[in-house]
Amino acid sequence: MTAVLLVRYFAGARAAAGVPEEKIEAATLGELEAAVTAGRPKLASVLTACSFLVDGTSWRDRDAALPSTATVDVLPPFAGG
Repeated sequence: MTAVLLVRYFAGARAAAGVPEEKIEAATLGELEAAVTAGRPKLASVLTACSFLVDGTSWRDRDAALPSTATVDVLPPFAGG
């Protein structure tokens, strides 16, 4: 089942995406990545280092079904002290 997901980008991912957030149809994290990187090579390179939160929970399985109407936060590594 394909879900309409709210994807929110932070820091370098936001700069690479060119938007702070967007709605994407995808059933899995893998499908979401393919959809958001189509025509965005800079974002594709940034996503390789990013973590993903789905409704506030860390999500690593690229093939697991995402909850419908989930919010996916794209978080690049942060530097700081």
